[in-house]
Amino acid sequence: MNQSYLKTPVALIIFNRPDSTEKVFESIRQAKPQKLFVIADGPRLDKPGEAEKCAATRAIIEQVDWDCEVLTNYSDVNLGCGKRPATGISWVFEQVEEAIILEDDCLPHPTFFQFCEELLEKYRDKPQVMGICGSNYKMGDPSYSYYFSRYFICWGWATWRRAWCHFDYEMKRWPEILETGWLDEFLQDRRVVKDWTIKFNQAYYGSSSSYAWSYQLQFACWQQNALVVRPNGNLVSNLGFGAEATHTTDSSSSYAVLPFDLISFPLKHPQTIVRDVKADNLIHNDWLRQKSRIYRAYKKVKKILSNKL
Repeated sequence: MNQSYLKTPVALIIFNRPDSTEKVFESIRQAKPQKLFVIADGPRLDKPGEAEKCAATRAIIEQVDWDCEVLTNYSDVNLGCGKRPATGISWVFEQVEEAIILEDDCLPHPTFFQFCEELLEKYRDKPQVMGICGSNYKMGDPSYSYYFSRYFICWGWATWRRAWCHFDYEMKRWPEILETGWLDEFLQDRRVVKDWTIKFNQAYYGSSSSYAWSYQLQFACWQQNALVVRPNGNLVSNLGFGAEATHTTDSSSSYAVLPFDLISFPLKHPQTIVRDVKADNLIHNDWLRQKSRIYRAYKKVKKILSNKL
């Protein structure tokens, strides 16, 4: 950042992972936000030692050593990895108009903060843009610094209150949308429709502690026919893949701990707010490929062979 302090508020969502939280916190410390929101879930009573891990994770926040207003929203009970982030982010936007949001396993490159801050300002009054994402799977037109996508990837992101107000954790409109076949018309690919129907059903019918809040955010984005910004270089690396994760359990995933790419400033802006269809097709085709039985069998055999060598 050119300035000494980051003007945009940062929200950090933490739980029971002091090691990864320490790394993410250090990146925030380097950016020096003037305002830091911290959202924490409570320990699960049936998990021995988790209360101590949660306490150790929260203690990291006490290391703030720059001029910063720290606001905490710590739950005494376990709300789950769906409801806790959702209620926490809503709390953030009750107080500020825009924010950069990180989870305890999403490690940002230093330029991520400047990228978000500049584009939050640029698209602040553009309702067709609903968020700024930090991750990229090597897709998009390299002629520009970023592109527009319909896929809201929440591994380090930023948004505005005016966008978050469309978020509905309960997805109350989903049964109606499913009945009308709107998703088929919107996505126009039966494989992708099937995949997202499963995800949205999980979010709508699943328990509050079992499923993420990000499906609901994606649903809100599509309901508004909105797009998100995605950088043409990866600015966030997800450290959370592994057996202890709730969703990202495959540590051998090609999305695990993606390397950073450099994005130069000043940014090169696309001329119009238009979705990069080619990049989006690559994204959902890659998702479907990784879910296929053949691909999963290949990964399993590869892992067995690597363990024998």
